[in-house]
Amino acid sequence: MINKTVADAKVAVADVFSDSVLMLGGFGLSGIPENCIQALLEKDLSGLTCISNNAGVDDFGIGLMLKKKMVKKMISSYVGENAEFERQLLSGELEVELIPQGTLAERVRAGGAGIPAFFTPAGVGTEVADGKEIREFEGKLYLLERWLKADFAFVKAWKGDTAGNLIFKGTARNFNPMMAAAGRITIAEVEELVPAGELDPNAIHTPGIYVQRIFQGKDYEKRIEQRTVSKR
Repeated sequence: MINKTVADAKVAVADVFSDSVLMLGGFGLSGIPENCIQALLEKDLSGLTCISNNAGVDDFGIGLMLKKKMVKKMISSYVGENAEFERQLLSGELEVELIPQGTLAERVRAGGAGIPAFFTPAGVGTEVADGKEIREFEGKLYLLERWLKADFAFVKAWKGDTAGNLIFKGTARNFNPMMAAAGRITIAEVEELVPAGELDPNAIHTPGIYVQRIFQGKDYEKRIEQRTVSKR
């Protein structure tokens, strides 16, 4: 069994290059690859295309990469929590492709499954459909969407083993499993790293065949994007 462990995030991201396409797992701030993002911030990178459901917040997650002007283009579904993102979009500094969330998920899944394109009704009759092929199936219009793939996919799991098998916990099992399959090189950071063979095969969400590097992360903030409490 191949041991895919690396020492830390800095080693894991050492060969990430400017102008590359990155996928970053997470939903809001849940299940984001915090350690990898921090390691990327320490590199001199520019021109990145980032595929992520969210764009982080101003002082955390991908928001920090935007603030450092590392990102040329964002391909996302929801970006409403980031003032710096808004500023760069309105000023023309940042290219943005906004995609319906289900379509984003399916385009990533298609990339991992080797399916170059598919038809979906989501977005027909809106700006999402501009420039895309539309066909009618059984009396309903559908538009053609293409797969999404990345040079590097960064995912964060609850537990993993040295062979790269991953288990996600709760809400962190969001875009992470799909993105793990769609990266040419997939880098996983985990809260707990165990020897190969210790994980229940029936509990594994992402098989190690999709993961090229894995390391045990540290100092997770697990920040909550919006905290709402009841008034008594």
